[in-house]
Amino acid sequence: MAQKKFILSEAEIPEKWYNIVADMPNKPLPPLHPGTKEPIGPDMLAPLFPMELIKQEVTTDKWVDIPDEVREIYKIWRPTPMFRAYGLEKLLDTPAKIYYKYEGGSPAGSHKPNTAVPQAYYNKQAGVKRITTETGAGQWGSALSFACQLFGIECEVYMVRASYDGKPYRKIMMNTWGATVYPSPSNRTEAGKKILAGDPHSPGSLGIAISEAVELAFQDENTKYALGSVLNHVLMHQTVIGLEAIKQLEQAGDFPDVIVAPFGGGSNFAGITFPFLRYNLEEGKKIRCIAAEPASCPKLTRGVFRYDLGDTVGMTPLLPMYTLGHNFIPAPIHAGGLRYHGAGAIVSQLLKDGLIEAQALKQLECFEAGIKFAKTEGIIPAPEATHAIATAIREAQRAKEEGTAKTILFNLCGHGHFDMSAYEQYLSGKLVEHEVTQEEILESLAELDTPLIA
Repeated sequence: MAQKKFILSEAEIPEKWYNIVADMPNKPLPPLHPGTKEPIGPDMLAPLFPMELIKQEVTTDKWVDIPDEVREIYKIWRPTPMFRAYGLEKLLDTPAKIYYKYEGGSPAGSHKPNTAVPQAYYNKQAGVKRITTETGAGQWGSALSFACQLFGIECEVYMVRASYDGKPYRKIMMNTWGATVYPSPSNRTEAGKKILAGDPHSPGSLGIAISEAVELAFQDENTKYALGSVLNHVLMHQTVIGLEAIKQLEQAGDFPDVIVAPFGGGSNFAGITFPFLRYNLEEGKKIRCIAAEPASCPKLTRGVFRYDLGDTVGMTPLLPMYTLGHNFIPAPIHAGGLRYHGAGAIVSQLLKDGLIEAQALKQLECFEAGIKFAKTEGIIPAPEATHAIATAIREAQRAKEEGTAKTILFNLCGHGHFDMSAYEQYLSGKLVEHEVTQEEILESLAELDTPLIA
């Protein structure tokens, strides 16, 4: 009987994170001070992050040790299983082999604890009492709430209003782990008040929520800030996913031709693709790595590569990124974790250098793919994850048309158990299609006064 799932032992949890910067032909450009526009040093990041995380942010070391205490906590859900999607393959009648790495078995139901736990650990080591953060759909806020609880740190979460209203059970998860959760924009910060003054009914965005969380961290020496995506150290922590998948594909006697992951800020995509990209960079292999983003927030496929702020109000460093503009507020689609205006510096540089690809997908195609997957594989995927499934289906159909037996791997980053209202809307025909217009993008980009990149 053919093997369905591929399991590793706890002893095979990676002992080091992989830092792709060490192998990149062109390193990411340095972050700049938002005021002076000069490259920043650790001193500007010190109010926000503990020094160990700042070191990880700037290191060019290829491998970074995972602390034993973090690996012990990883055992709660790691290693995660990899599955062969025989049911989906049969439905599609494709010669392609489809595998998926399933991260939905973590306490928070997604890949986010892979970085939340080490971030909480390093903050605890530095004596931090409270961590502020933002969250979109709630996966990151849930993960950090869980991690802070383990280390006895207060957690304060600013949740994008559209998701706060639409996904109450995510808020209750965070409360259960001891976190306080506020809808963003809020009246608790100057950043939030500024946004509400302009639009009292603002649905919020990740950029706005970041501004609120960063503002509070700057004001209190016992408080730090944590981010669930975009930054180098966050992407590096997620590489445990791909490092495990390499071993699991060895078990299967296979190797991928195509790897797909959803794309918001980059942690999900980086986690599964970066360890495989090492084979392209070191050995000249030709694995295609595709970032699947929503058509309503298409920074990789339709944005511009330039310096931009990570938040809306302008409290964060300027990063070299593909961006739609830090004032861009995406449509309130159900894939809240993908509603971010910019991409991380590493991913942006890889895309600029042609080392990765990106595709934009509409919401209805993604939910159709999610339903097919649920019916054939049993797992109801998070709306974010459906973007990877839809892209994998595209690639499997392309393999059928070409008559080639490709191997496709995608990251099933989380389950959709808290997204039933989205599935209800889809199944009842009420889900609205969103695709941002070129006029909207140009209008947002015209507001930028951040440095261009030659």
